Amino acid sequence: MSRAELPSRRTLLAAAVVAAVAGSAATASAAVATAGATRPAAPGRGAARTVDNRAWTTYPDWRSGTAAGTRAVAGLRPGLVIAEAAGTTDYTDPHTGRTAAWEYATWTSPVHRLAVPSTEAIASWNARTPEGTWIQVELKGTYSDGTDTPWYVMGRWAAGDADIRRTSVDDQEDGKSSVWTDTLAVDDAASGLRIASVRLRLTLYRRPGTRLTPTVWRLGVMGSDVPDRFTVPASTPGLAKELLVPRYSQEIHKGQYPEYDNGGEAWCSPTSSQMIIEYWGGRLTQEQLSWVDPAYADPQVCHAARHTYDHQYAGCGNWPFNAAYAATFPGLQGVVTRLRSLTDLEALIAAGIPAITSQSFLKEELTGAGYGTSGHLMTVIGFTADGDVIANDPASDDNEAVRRIYMRREWENIWLRTKRYNASGKVVSGTGGVCYLYFPARPTSRQRKALAAVGVR
Repeated sequence: MSRAELPSRRTLLAAAVVAAVAGSAATASAAVATAGATRPAAPGRGAARTVDNRAWTTYPDWRSGTAAGTRAVAGLRPGLVIAEAAGTTDYTDPHTGRTAAWEYATWTSPVHRLAVPSTEAIASWNARTPEGTWIQVELKGTYSDGTDTPWYVMGRWAAGDADIRRTSVDDQEDGKSSVWTDTLAVDDAASGLRIASVRLRLTLYRRPGTRLTPTVWRLGVMGSDVPDRFTVPASTPGLAKELLVPRYSQEIHKGQYPEYDNGGEAWCSPTSSQMIIEYWGGRLTQEQLSWVDPAYADPQVCHAARHTYDHQYAGCGNWPFNAAYAATFPGLQGVVTRLRSLTDLEALIAAGIPAITSQSFLKEELTGAGYGTSGHLMTVIGFTADGDVIANDPASDDNEAVRRIYMRREWENIWLRTKRYNASGKVVSGTGGVCYLYFPARPTSRQRKALAAVGVR
């Protein structure tokens, strides 16, 4: 079962709510619906805003927070580092059983009032973590009723795996909201309760007695609230353009590295990430790839899987972990967001920015795919003259078969919808326009304009 069908991907609603949404459909009356926070709005004028992004990236941004042992650094890529330890703590890694002492320092963002009172929030970050360092990202929300969430851990992360195992944290809830892998979700969206504002807290760790430090360049949060729907309004084609993005198949890795979820269909996210990283010029050295079995083709895909693997989720599909991996390559940054329509994707493609999208569908819902999936990532690289989607789909038999053309209307609906029927006729969740965006740390003016148009800076 993929994350799109896990209860953790969306909040469960009562069957009565499902019936109200699905009408008199017999399958809906018996189903338990998963309700997400983020539901796509109709494109066009007057559409309600459904996503709010806030990121801390500039020197004034880092200076605006509350520091305990951290220091903002200026330069071409401003960031946050450890200036002096605020304290020392022991951390027992739940995946290795090892306990070690770590010095730490913290930074807490100002309160950000969400322009979209949200039912879901996803944090993402870009950082450098030399061996002997790691970071923790936490989120605290204030509800629309004036009460607060706890400090929720949104990730314990390091680029490598020599010190800790990067991990999400299960079993975090307060009776009103819960953290599911990488997403904070209001438990009952139908109640009207929303997350009205958020703060983020960074904890930077290093080995005691050293001057090592992580460097965090970007910290952000995406809050969203989009109404539930089985279908979305059709957008009007507006661009014919294709970007030259490398093609990699996940299927040629089937059975490789069971400790990183066994390749094949489990590796759609890191395979897609590696395609776009290399589009932007990111390359791995022979030394970095030396651990990969030389009999395996495209060892960089194996490397991406290892370095996006979430040891608690037991898979490579943690959205922020993929964005953070992309940002370990020089000159790149990555975010997780949601988009409203293919018009948004056209604006990005026009500026030379491909995107990784998350979707789920039955075999008959996407002509030419040849498969169905409860959750899959692929890379959108362009549009045909008729407006159809050109995608590098890693669920292909080999690299040559990766480039696909999918019918615009079918593709837009399976990506943006928030409810669907699975093969058993049950109502389950759709991903509601989830998208990873990787782009230069210093984008061109045209790229900045395109990113701003979809709410990312």
